[in-house]
Amino acid sequence: MRSDQRSAPVSYAVPSAIGGVRQGSSPYGGTVGQGRAAGPVLAGATIAMGLMAGLFFAFDVSVMPGLAAGDDRTYVTAMQHINSSIENGMFGLVFVGAFAATGVAAWLQHKAGRRQAALWAAGATVLYVVALMVTMGVNIPLNNELAAAGDPSQIHDFAGVRAKFEGTWVAANMLRTLLCTAGLAALSRSLVLHGRFSRLGR
Repeated sequence: MRSDQRSAPVSYAVPSAIGGVRQGSSPYGGTVGQGRAAGPVLAGATIAMGLMAGLFFAFDVSVMPGLAAGDDRTYVTAMQHINSSIENGMFGLVFVGAFAATGVAAWLQHKAGRRQAALWAAGATVLYVVALMVTMGVNIPLNNELAAAGDPSQIHDFAGVRAKFEGTWVAANMLRTLLCTAGLAALSRSLVLHGRFSRLGR
């Protein structure tokens, strides 16, 4: 190395970390990419939860009361068709997506250091998990029993088939509505907190 060569001043070097924070990282934890994704994921989770709450609520206030006013054959036949029709890709996407998006939203809020927003989103995740347990433990088995009754043209005791299904299914669906509505409220609160922290630059 020649004597006339000088090393660059320290101030010209690009630091790999400033104030103990690595480049591309947030001072509140996680990475910049995770911080940017937190808001959209939380908004998507809120929408999905709202769709599920609305679906269950629609059954509570219109579908089931409407069917209840009909005769046994109409009730059993209609519910068999409804249960078959709802098994489609769009419903599956929202049904599973609400769980996945809510869980990821809670994790991203936690990684971004937004503890309160993360706790509300985590609470919504728990509420939706309980709703899933009700669905898997009560509603789906009842739907399967109703389908197992066979083609309406072969059923002889419509009143008996309906009696085994209606009361329990309706009560379980009301519970799902309450759980998802509470989950929607929790996600809405998390969304408000997320916006508040974002305005503060956190």
